Amino acid sequence: MKLSVIVPVFNEEENLIQLYERLSPVLESITHDHEIILVDDGSRDGSWAAITSLHERDSRVKGIRFSRNFGHHIALTAGLDAATGDLVAMMDADLQDNPEELPRFIQKINEGYYLVYGIRKTRRDPLFKRITSALFWKWINRLGGVQMPENQTMLRLMRKEVADALRGMRESHRFIHGLMAWTGFPWTTIVVEHSPRAAGRTKYNLRRMFSLAINAVTSFSVLPLRLSTYLGLTVAFLSVIMGIAVVIRKIFWGYGVIGYASMMAVIFFLGGVILTVLGIMGEYLGKLYTQALGRPIYIIREKTDD
Repeated sequence: MKLSVIVPVFNEEENLIQLYERLSPVLESITHDHEIILVDDGSRDGSWAAITSLHERDSRVKGIRFSRNFGHHIALTAGLDAATGDLVAMMDADLQDNPEELPRFIQKINEGYYLVYGIRKTRRDPLFKRITSALFWKWINRLGGVQMPENQTMLRLMRKEVADALRGMRESHRFIHGLMAWTGFPWTTIVVEHSPRAAGRTKYNLRRMFSLAINAVTSFSVLPLRLSTYLGLTVAFLSVIMGIAVVIRKIFWGYGVIGYASMMAVIFFLGGVILTVLGIMGEYLGKLYTQALGRPIYIIREKTDD
């Protein structure tokens, strides 16, 4: 069996040599027929120079360079499009996931599973990122419409059938974790060690995490639209109750002038509800618009094999 390993790269110049020196012996111990696909997602440092240097050193290292930064999950998609292996692995370039774990994933595939996720035993990240990541997985599993293992790493291994199914999904807004779960192939998990980042800084700040969460939910569920409907009905019901109370007060006790503060509070509340509902609708309409444009998911500037 041929094994392909996909590694998205964004400003990871300091990690690439160490990544290759640790990953290559592991792959050699599994099979000589392998490839390492490094996808440069618009890096601004010397990542591409490091990739081309590794390709000259080992032709089984293949590099793809985007014309600009398209995003982590788009880079994984480009790697999938280029992968030719019977088994396809994914991992990040920061070496927080240990390449030495891969043989354990192979064992699980040999047991009959089509997809094997790595699950962090202990997360070696700052407290803020640990908290936001835990909230993200709780939220996405409640609202996302598909069940995904919590606390999963990017380190995973899949059969060709799963990779082929993912290649057929060409959404512009991509959430790879959800797409994998949506395929429905039998999967399992392996608990893996999570190491501190080898060098550099994480690329997922609060803004990127929030954007990923919104994209994940709206890509796999219409529940936000349904919740906005329920919210609108609730506000309408409360408005009717308030209207009845005002009429009763007018008939039996006379009508007093409502205070300015209470009126403004109601106006701001209703305005917030309306804008929230419009925002949710806008997320879905925006996805439809960009998908209808039919633009390519990514643009390749150059490849090492060109």
